[in-house]
Amino acid sequence: MPAPKKTGRRSSLVTSATLLLLSVTTPAALAAPTPAATTSPTATPPAQMSTLGGARLGRPGTQVNLTPGVPVLPKDLTARSWIVSDAESGEVLAAHNAHWRLPPASTLKMLFADTVLPRFPKDTRYKVAPSDLKGVGVGSSVVGIKEGGTYSVRDLWLGVFLRSGNDAVHVLSSMNGGVEQTVKDMQDHAGELQALDTHVVSPDGYDAPGQVSSAYDLTLFARSGLQKKDFRDYCSTVSARFGSAEIRNTNRLLSGDSDVPVYQGIAGVKNGNTSHAGATFTGVAERGGKVLLVTVMNPEKHEHNEVYKETAKLFDWGFQAIGKVDAVGELVPPRSASSATAQPDAGVSPGQGAQPSSGGGGTGAKPAASATARSASSGAGIALAVVGGVLVLLGGGAFLVNRRWPLPDLMRRRTRP
Repeated sequence: MPAPKKTGRRSSLVTSATLLLLSVTTPAALAAPTPAATTSPTATPPAQMSTLGGARLGRPGTQVNLTPGVPVLPKDLTARSWIVSDAESGEVLAAHNAHWRLPPASTLKMLFADTVLPRFPKDTRYKVAPSDLKGVGVGSSVVGIKEGGTYSVRDLWLGVFLRSGNDAVHVLSSMNGGVEQTVKDMQDHAGELQALDTHVVSPDGYDAPGQVSSAYDLTLFARSGLQKKDFRDYCSTVSARFGSAEIRNTNRLLSGDSDVPVYQGIAGVKNGNTSHAGATFTGVAERGGKVLLVTVMNPEKHEHNEVYKETAKLFDWGFQAIGKVDAVGELVPPRSASSATAQPDAGVSPGQGAQPSSGGGGTGAKPAASATARSASSGAGIALAVVGGVLVLLGGGAFLVNRRWPLPDLMRRRTRP
């Protein structure tokens, strides 16, 4: 499949996205290695990877069109895989092993949030039972949820996004019908998003045999999630109260660190780090009216905060290159986007719509039966809140962001001199 050419017209982008969706749904294009073949990542990428989004994205190594006037890429990038894309048009500006199936660590929580977040109103309160915390991996990052404690759904999501709390993920999974059901829902939603490199084993991204994703898929998860207002709000929050303590976002481009300044224009999304996956990160940032998504997986250089440093370099390159460089591929829209009608998010909160249709199950805002057992809000109340918010289908043109998911005002202010 030839790489899509860059164009400045939205109508062309919508047409291109629709044609691309139709062209990649053949069995050959959708073929991907089985999870068993990618349980342990190798030192080098496979010779053949998925070509979803463009033929060049399936080639190993760096893919970029360095024509006259296009800035050269940073020379000291060590990540196994990375991708730079225009969040608005979906054009992939440059990539390195974009479809290499690697352990995702907690960046997989973006898929978890995009799948589960719309199902429960954020003011729902839930009492935690001991069984809700079973299965949290040894050494997991946690936000400090206590058995018998009662928490709002909003607090649980802040625990997921700010502290990457696996305990919060397991509580929300219990509300959603359990870990097994949530894993199935996530896998179904990954299929709806055409994230075909992804195999879900654990909803929190904790290392598990066969659990893989790719820089391409992680970018799809971020792009889908960012079309939901509450997702945007949670992933851009720098600090918040959780119980009697203050928690701070571990995304260093958002909150800063001794060797990493806050990146100008950053607005999320999610970081991760495990012994098996290394450091992973997907970020979104805006400058000069342009919005970029960058995903970086597992830098070989093990310096402090290296994943953020390499991400910042790729953001810098992307903002210099956008409008000058021809795309090497494209982020595909969801499967349902080829036939659904489109409406904007309009700032709707979870439980009140703004969720893609399932197109095959697992992605709609359905209530989970077990969530009603111990929640202070009745099951009937949750169900009515969910059913009352008729699902808004995200169709071809609307999914090409087109400013329908404004980034938080705080991040916009950071872009100013």
